[in-house]
Amino acid sequence: MSAEAELSAVLEREDAQPTRAPLPWLRIAARLGDAALPWLLPLGLIALWFAGAEQGWISPQVLPPPQFVWETLRDLALSGDLWLHVSTSFARVGVGFAIGTSLGLLLGAAMGLSQRFEAYVLPSFNALVQIPVLAWLPFVLLIVGIGEPLKYILIAKAAMVPVALNTLQGFRQTPVALREVGQVYGYNRRQQVLEIVLPHAVPTLFTGVRLGFTKAWLSLVVVELVASSEGLGYLIVYGRQLFQLDLVMAAVIVVGAIGYAIDRLLDRLEAAAHRHRPGGAR
Repeated sequence: MSAEAELSAVLEREDAQPTRAPLPWLRIAARLGDAALPWLLPLGLIALWFAGAEQGWISPQVLPPPQFVWETLRDLALSGDLWLHVSTSFARVGVGFAIGTSLGLLLGAAMGLSQRFEAYVLPSFNALVQIPVLAWLPFVLLIVGIGEPLKYILIAKAAMVPVALNTLQGFRQTPVALREVGQVYGYNRRQQVLEIVLPHAVPTLFTGVRLGFTKAWLSLVVVELVASSEGLGYLIVYGRQLFQLDLVMAAVIVVGAIGYAIDRLLDRLEAAAHRHRPGGAR
């Protein structure tokens, strides 16, 4: 047998052999690697922070060492001050977010169901939403004063915008063929909205709610930075006024951790809504 024939026979035997499944520990290692990948950057920044504090690259008055920030955070938790500020911020964002989400759903649904209403309202709405929250602060302050309604209104405005726009998009993306099927079966307007339009719009609505909470949470901190005597935003301002940057960083860490946790929760709810939409993967 020639060398070429022997080589061909060897390749055929190798192709005929079944492919071995990867070992279980290799699959586990791959999953752990994928789970650890998003944490590489934050852990690297924390390591750089530790190194900078130990080596004295940055003055402690400018960037406090991590142990100082941890001690401040622990003292706030043990004294109860942290829970007081967190509960105050949660109450504010809860009320404002609920109001803004309700208004956004109603406004977006009205624009999505009526092209004439959309033509009247959407251009002005798009123009007004370009104005940031801080620009509205002086006008709202003159109307309602510096109390809690000021914070509720500004947070509600921030949450309403993405909810309304995503609701409009969700109501508009229903396939025309399904609307025609509903007409064939004699569905009235209410049945078409509840049984055809709304099920297809739910995932987009969840996206709007998630973005609305993000905007509401950011606006909460901004409002508390300017006009508040309690809350996480006020805690940041208080630490800056006293030049206690460890207090500022502790409050910033709490704000980021809470925002991230709630965003992950809403992300899971959004993924579940996509799985249960008509025609979605289950």
